[in-house]
Amino acid sequence: MELQSGSHYWQLIIDKLHSWLEIAIKHVPNVLVALLIAVAFAIVARGVGRATEALLRRSLESQQIADLLASIVKVLVLGMGLFMALDFVGLQGTVTSLLAGAGIIGLALGFAFQDMTENLIAGIVMGIRKPFSLGDVIKTEQVFGKVTAINLRSTFIQTFSGQLQIVPNKVLFRNVLSNYSRLGERRVEVPVGISYADDPAEEAEVIVNAVKACEFVIRPQDVAVYATGFGESSVDLMLWFWIRYSHESEFVAARHHALLAINVVWKTPISLSLFPFVHWTLGQKVA
Repeated sequence: MELQSGSHYWQLIIDKLHSWLEIAIKHVPNVLVALLIAVAFAIVARGVGRATEALLRRSLESQQIADLLASIVKVLVLGMGLFMALDFVGLQGTVTSLLAGAGIIGLALGFAFQDMTENLIAGIVMGIRKPFSLGDVIKTEQVFGKVTAINLRSTFIQTFSGQLQIVPNKVLFRNVLSNYSRLGERRVEVPVGISYADDPAEEAEVIVNAVKACEFVIRPQDVAVYATGFGESSVDLMLWFWIRYSHESEFVAARHHALLAINVVWKTPISLSLFPFVHWTLGQKVA
């Protein structure tokens, strides 16, 4: 009786194995098609990744951002093919489990590396929007200098005092940012004080004409002097003029030479033939 019972169970095992084998044979065509789908999507993902990388490298300053975005596109295409292949062989539940697991893992990583993720996202967005490029002079509340390198997490800025500052991308993304190189021009403001005994209108004319003669001044018609207030011993004026700007040294040099030009016309006797726009001898200005 026991031998018959053992044979019976053995027969059940054999029948079950036969049924599994029949199911496996029936699914062989689906498995082959799924493999073809996976291989096809792998080839397509590789081509799409290369095309995306070439396109982004031409449009983005940071090569790292371009490579990252191209890799993301490649993984998305490859993942789409994998999910289609699994669904084709009847593993819909596996696809759902993989998607749910990926979501949970992504959420956990997002919380664990919140600061790094924020800098990464900020770097990607700035790489697409391009608020600044390599070589631009930018200024925020924390830093003022020239951009020397841009990567996914931070931006390298060389200050005009010679320091290299590594600024997290989220800082540049969150705060107000001034780009001094985008338009290539900058207004220079020079405060000037004159005696209460002098005529402000005449002094303003002398200052404007002296600065207009400087070679570094662009748009001479926009050179202007405005009164800003009354000091303890002088009337306070503000000189405005525009220069070409690519580096802070140009700004400092322009302000320096403008002050020298104003000082020259105030303290040096100059003939009317040199400055025909002056209607009196400038040497008389010396007390």
